[in-house]
Amino acid sequence: MAVNHDPILKKCRNLGISPGVLGYSKETKRDPKRNARRSKSSEYALQLKEKQKAKFIYGVLERQFRTTFEKAEKMQGQSGENLLILLERRLDNVAFVMGFGETRRQARQLVGHGHILVNGRRVNIPSYRVKPGDTVSVKSKSRQSELFKTFAENPKGLPSWITGSTASFEGKIERMPVREDIDVPVNETLIVELYSK
Repeated sequence: MAVNHDPILKKCRNLGISPGVLGYSKETKRDPKRNARRSKSSEYALQLKEKQKAKFIYGVLERQFRTTFEKAEKMQGQSGENLLILLERRLDNVAFVMGFGETRRQARQLVGHGHILVNGRRVNIPSYRVKPGDTVSVKSKSRQSELFKTFAENPKGLPSWITGSTASFEGKIERMPVREDIDVPVNETLIVELYSK
């Protein structure tokens, strides 16, 4: 399985996003204006940067991202919004927003190791898409571990489309997320423009 091993802070600085978006509290100490390019970015460069942001935030590689976009195009509604909604519904992202992981990378690893259940069944595929009515929970044996106890002691506020709590190790998908629920700093319109060329 392909994994992105890019240095987090360096990549965040290059893409102009805060490490906090990925769950990292550490900030870079380098001057952002140092070595900054003075030339104006082309339209293509801006579009490419937005695509790279979305891929990096959700931890998706190029082929999977392209496949997700093609699926978003076939859905009703705006392709850009559909793309972000599909990415938001990934099991590794849902585990992250529910507080089962300090970062999306950690949440992805916990899913891959079989700690997360969907409707009582173990699902170890990070790209699995949840749907309304699904219950996402932590395996009972895993709840006893120090890691998950730490998550329960420092619960996150869940998005409006998920009910439950980090402390109870369980959440229910009440509805599909909408664009207003997604707080990632990505301009999805530019991604659609890039792929429509």
